[in-house]
Amino acid sequence: MRRELSAGGVVLRRMRGRWFVAAIRPGGKDVWALPKGLVGEGEEPAATALREVAEETGVRARLAGKLGDVRYVYTWKGERVFKIVSFFLMRYTGGRLGDIPLELAFEIDEARWLPLADAPELLAYRGEKDMAALALRTTEGGEL
Repeated sequence: MRRELSAGGVVLRRMRGRWFVAAIRPGGKDVWALPKGLVGEGEEPAATALREVAEETGVRARLAGKLGDVRYVYTWKGERVFKIVSFFLMRYTGGRLGDIPLELAFEIDEARWLPLADAPELLAYRGEKDMAALALRTTEGGEL
């Protein structure tokens, strides 16, 4: 079975007294997801997560810590793939959501700030819902 390692970010921003999370609608899909991508050769997962956030959302962020890993198996062209996605909690530092580099714009149909409190319901994938719920608990505990 082939193995893949990806990394992604749960980017939080406080606006109007509420926490929001940066989410994407991947190209050709009608779902909300968190920005993520494959860890490059020689690249650290945290660096991948920061890069993918910038490429897929247009925003910059700083690391606040690792949230956790999501593990699953999927099939690609008849081959089973075991995948681990490491998610990192991040705090927004700048940039404009949706300012996606032109050469990468085909990957993303839309980027949007979703209310963090609603993200566990709005995100499409179970593991990402779990990561949003963890981030929500972190903000409620005042740890961010």
